[in-house]
Amino acid sequence: MPIPSRQQLESKRKALKAGRAAYERKAWLDAWEKLTRADAIERLECPDLERLAWSSGLAGRHDAYFAAFERLYEAHLEAQAIQGAARAAFWLGFRLLFVGETGRGNAWVARAEELVERHCVDCPERGYVLLPKAYALLFRKQDASASRDLATAIVEIGQRFGDAELTSLARTIHGQALIALGEHDAGLAVLDQAMLPATSRQLGPMVTGIVYCAVIGCCQRVYAIDRSREWTAALEQWCAGQPQLGAFTGECRVHRSEILQLRGAWPEAIAEARLAAERFEHAPEPAAAALAFYQQAEILRLRGEFQAAESAYRRASELGCLPQPGLALLRLEQGQVDAAAAAIRQIVDSTTDPLARARYLPAAIEILNAAGDREGAAGAARDLQRTAEGKGNPVLDAMAAHAAGSMGLADGDARRAIEPLRRAFGAWQSIGAPYLAARIRVLIASALEALGDRDGAQLERDAARKVFEELGAAPDLVKLPKPAAGLPPAHPFGLTVRELEVLRLLASGRTNRAIASELFLSEKTIDRHVSNLFIKLDVHTRAAATAFAYKHRLI
Repeated sequence: MPIPSRQQLESKRKALKAGRAAYERKAWLDAWEKLTRADAIERLECPDLERLAWSSGLAGRHDAYFAAFERLYEAHLEAQAIQGAARAAFWLGFRLLFVGETGRGNAWVARAEELVERHCVDCPERGYVLLPKAYALLFRKQDASASRDLATAIVEIGQRFGDAELTSLARTIHGQALIALGEHDAGLAVLDQAMLPATSRQLGPMVTGIVYCAVIGCCQRVYAIDRSREWTAALEQWCAGQPQLGAFTGECRVHRSEILQLRGAWPEAIAEARLAAERFEHAPEPAAAALAFYQQAEILRLRGEFQAAESAYRRASELGCLPQPGLALLRLEQGQVDAAAAAIRQIVDSTTDPLARARYLPAAIEILNAAGDREGAAGAARDLQRTAEGKGNPVLDAMAAHAAGSMGLADGDARRAIEPLRRAFGAWQSIGAPYLAARIRVLIASALEALGDRDGAQLERDAARKVFEELGAAPDLVKLPKPAAGLPPAHPFGLTVRELEVLRLLASGRTNRAIASELFLSEKTIDRHVSNLFIKLDVHTRAAATAFAYKHRLI
């Protein structure tokens, strides 16, 4: 690089001053631009080169991040600052591994490890180079016990050197390893410890973002909804304080979208998911964009926008996200029951982790009951019950109770269904999930009606209808029977309210299987209702029953 002129040096001084000031106020894009301008005039020294590296990554300028850290590594090595060189090599490798460049990532981590082994008797970098190994043991080799032990050792290194960043990063792995070993309460407590320095601003911005996303993602996977809400709100506030933050904001929006969907704020939820997809679709993190498209698809499906949902599921799949159970539920809504059943059986059978399986089991119960696979649905319900037992997790308990009630209705045993359905409703209402609570009210209505409590059933349906209308849950509204207030209390042909419902659906051309799906009953129960209809109306075919209904204005 040629020797800069006095004028250029003055320009560099001003750019450097502006870049440092922007860095201090967390204006990452401004810092990157100003420091890059200063660097173009005359190469930055290590402290400012490190600021350039971090501001590049935090502004979402990934290529600039890698280039700056490579230069920082070389500069530290030339100055014989071995720990600095090892730390720079680690952050290069760690980031490369995160974006899926395994070969380069492992090579840089190995280079950091070699420097530490050859030149550092004892230093915090010894802990940093172990982090990818602990992560790989947990998520790639499925050896949670070995990962826990290694993460514990890394925590001890971090504490010995007073390195809060190393300690928190290690605790995110330690906590997840404990959860994988079945020690849920202990694991969540360790994750809380990892989060505390992040929320109290004791960590650098890159590590803060990594810890937030790791902990919130784990809480979502293990149905720790209260913690997920709390940490997502904290993450949102942290991101809001850095308008130029390019990293982490996509994950933030996906998690926020999931929480908003659960709360019933669907327009806001889909807006967040769309912003996340826009931010990450062309970044080197396709997994984040894939999750954002899947989240969009879920809300579109619930609103009845099936074509748009199909497109979003396909885009999520293209980017590497398995679009299940949402796509299978979409197929069920489209009347493709066999395709839905095949898809959900495949994903349930191929998922071995109990908590991961639990994500698919409610859909499996709904779809397999609609397909007439009573044994398969009952097996899924038992599986969900085993997963929930002993964990003291209100979300899993609600899912298991919902499953038990659904199976009671599918078996035609309304009395057995009522108690677990009421438990599930109470749990979802307490959690603050109006859509799920409303769906269970529809099932409670079916059980009450089967037990002869028509007024109670109507109250439950009316309450559910109000929620579905507020949310825009069009498919659920369509499935609700019309209010029964206008029906005569006792029909002269001796038909019950349920038989009238079945007759109307039969007259619309639906098969017994389709009727069973809409009324959340087993196909066997619908067969019995149709037989009773034929006897009471003195007809022998579906066509004759339809003609009778129109003739006597039952429709």
